[in-house]
Amino acid sequence: MADAEVQRRETLARQRRQWETETALNAVMSDPVVQRLKEEIEELEASLVREFSPMLRRFQERYDRAVQDADLDLLSRSCPGKHGRWGRICVLDAGHEAEYPHLGTNSEGQPVAWVGTAPDDD
Repeated sequence: MADAEVQRRETLARQRRQWETETALNAVMSDPVVQRLKEEIEELEASLVREFSPMLRRFQERYDRAVQDADLDLLSRSCPGKHGRWGRICVLDAGHEAEYPHLGTNSEGQPVAWVGTAPDDD
């Protein structure tokens, strides 16, 4: 009986923390300055795609073939840079970061390019 009460309290505390976190994130993300920065970043990423699209297409096709064929050797040489939360995976070779931004596709299958890493890179 006591274990059930402890579990119930832990569950309620975890739910409360999750609600507080989501509320804080929503408040930050709805701020007009954050929205403006988001639009600026999206425009920069779009301009990078336009600049690097000829190169992107070749690497994207190579990556798609490697996934289809389960070519683990090629996939293991791909850049580890990704933004998993946003559904992005870099299709360039590992070690390119000093020369080019990350190039890949987003979760909707559209080309995207980005600079830097994200906290969910692993």
